[in-house]
Amino acid sequence: MELILQGFVTVLQPGVLAILIAGTLGGIVIGALPGLTATMGVALLTPLTFSMPATTGLVMLCGIYCGAIYGGSISAILINTPGTPAAAATVFDGYALTKKGLAGKALGISAIASFCGGLFSALCLTFIAPQLARVALSFTSPEYFAMGLLGLSIVASISGEYVLRGLLSACLGLVLGMVGIDAINGAMRYTLGSVNLLNGVSFIPVLIGLFAVAEVLRTTESMLKSPHVEVNLSGVLPTLAELRGCARAILKGSAIGTLVGIVPATGGDIAAFISYGEAKRSSKDGDKFGTGVLEGVAAPESANNGATGGALIPLMTLGIPGDAVTAIFLGALMLQGLRPGPMLFKDHADIVYAVFAGMIMANVIFLLFGLFAIKYLARVVNVPKPILTPIIFVLCIVGSYAINNNMFDLWVMMLFGVIGYLLEKFRFPVSPIVLGLILGPMVESEFRRSLLLSQGDYSIFYTRPIAMLILTLTLFSVIAAYVQQRRRKNSARLAQAGIDGAS
Repeated sequence: MELILQGFVTVLQPGVLAILIAGTLGGIVIGALPGLTATMGVALLTPLTFSMPATTGLVMLCGIYCGAIYGGSISAILINTPGTPAAAATVFDGYALTKKGLAGKALGISAIASFCGGLFSALCLTFIAPQLARVALSFTSPEYFAMGLLGLSIVASISGEYVLRGLLSACLGLVLGMVGIDAINGAMRYTLGSVNLLNGVSFIPVLIGLFAVAEVLRTTESMLKSPHVEVNLSGVLPTLAELRGCARAILKGSAIGTLVGIVPATGGDIAAFISYGEAKRSSKDGDKFGTGVLEGVAAPESANNGATGGALIPLMTLGIPGDAVTAIFLGALMLQGLRPGPMLFKDHADIVYAVFAGMIMANVIFLLFGLFAIKYLARVVNVPKPILTPIIFVLCIVGSYAINNNMFDLWVMMLFGVIGYLLEKFRFPVSPIVLGLILGPMVESEFRRSLLLSQGDYSIFYTRPIAMLILTLTLFSVIAAYVQQRRRKNSARLAQAGIDGAS
């Protein structure tokens, strides 16, 4: 406790606190701009930490990281464009709430759920990092494969009434995930002879195209047919009843996000999709998910922010980055002459606990920013569509190009913008494409590695307790989705029978 208090004393010094506030605010802005991800923000500003004291520089990066993951929900809710990949699942209900006139309410729940998830994971990072890291250390290829399969199992849940079309969309995402150099034998697959595809299809341009550019095309079509509609900004803060209704989703999402974040090579996007699927499965209003329910915002936002502290656990205790951002964070530590691992806690405990305190304070700061700025941020949707649409399109271009400074990514963005627009026209869900693209490479490579380890013996998947537990949860998830679909069809059949009887 003395070290924790010392960490807070360090962070609350005026100079360090000012840097943390600036970093968190900058992270929110970066996260809210489509394409400017948390990874990019941390990478761009890491060189600045070289001229700072180690504690100040690392605390600033914590602020950018936490702020950007939260900030991604702002554009996801307001303009149907995830600011970061971690906010992709927030689009489903966040934008639907905006179309209902509840943009402020959605942003309020997003800020509170993000704070709860981030604070929970930061406290786990502070108090039980070594113990949780040991669990993640025991994960090998079978466990990674099972975790990826669990994520893919929610395709049926997020496809609504169009399950078959959702599965076809997921297959498209899986095929896209196979493009590039094979991770196992180094063979080139589906590159069409282009060097731009050797590393696979860049995820950010695909995400921006499917969600943002497709929305630009739909908006361009609709604004010629319908007048501009003002968004209702009343009732920004959720009521106690609404918070109680979201409490279970927030608690589950916080735990899921932290646990998924601990597992290396996962991240907030996977945590958000898993949490969303679990919330939909267990909610009494599961059928309404995707039409604009607050639980559908609370679940992914608590999870993706929960992954922030979780991802730092294996980094700080074992030197294993949990995601792309913490991989850059590892470079920032090395830049300061610090080597992560058990000895870091012994030799530089003051810096370690200052980072822990910085993570906690960053979540408090973005909560205050989020609640204070919600009314102003929500006004962006009141900009006339003929003005807002070109601005969104320019942000799409900048965000896609800035990833690799490559014109090829712009063509990818435009292609998937048209594909997303056409898929929506024919009632094909686009979110399973994103899920397949994210999880496909992980599932394939870990499955093949598992068989290499076992020399082709499939028993490796059910003789390892953790892998078996995760696969069992996957099976339950599939069965629950099937049961939920049957109930939906029966309810629709009974409703139709009632209408026919009345007529």
